[in-house]
Amino acid sequence: MALAGAGWWVLASGRDGVRGEEVGRQLGDAGDFVAGDLTEAGMPERLVERTGPRAPLGLLVNCAGAHFLATLPNTRPEQWDDLMALNLRAAALMARAAIPPMQAAGGGVVINVSSEAGIAAVPGQVAYNVSKAALLMLTQSIAVDHANDGIRAVSICPGTTRTALVEDAIASAPDPRAHEQWLASARPAKRLGKPEEIAAAIVFAASDEVSYMTGSHLVIDGGYTAM
Repeated sequence: MALAGAGWWVLASGRDGVRGEEVGRQLGDAGDFVAGDLTEAGMPERLVERTGPRAPLGLLVNCAGAHFLATLPNTRPEQWDDLMALNLRAAALMARAAIPPMQAAGGGVVINVSSEAGIAAVPGQVAYNVSKAALLMLTQSIAVDHANDGIRAVSICPGTTRTALVEDAIASAPDPRAHEQWLASARPAKRLGKPEEIAAAIVFAASDEVSYMTGSHLVIDGGYTAM
């Protein structure tokens, strides 16, 4: 919604078709919603193809993600694979599909939503930490490989923010109330982030006003990684 408000035509996607239909209604003429699972073969390419008839693809925001709480000995191999398939592999394949049309159009922006957990290890969520750290290197690699194509790449690193994923993570903790309090108290700001704050950073990073920004990581975490 923030990108649409900034003048972008937005093709949104996600697994939750019911929620997505509401997003599509809110976007109106400024966008559309396509239900789908990014871990399915061919889905990234189909999404990129859907943008073609509207306008040249100028921006990709990779923000799909999964999370679970576990140390490494308590992580089942299939849990690791499923999380990496969405958090990392899907982002790489989306960028792989998006870069050629961006090259053809003379440039574009790839924004990967990483996390404070990609910078500083948060206890008890090793798979998530590793996936988000990998996104930082994906951003830097795209930036250095495609600067001559006019393509920029930026990572957004939110602190714990009240998204549906975080609400689910809190609910899955042994003591949800204590876990939420710990998440908030772990940062100097003493609160969780708001989705609108992260959206504003994405709009900023995508704008031509910061066309010299590439390979960078924007951290919006209430001071967590500054400690």
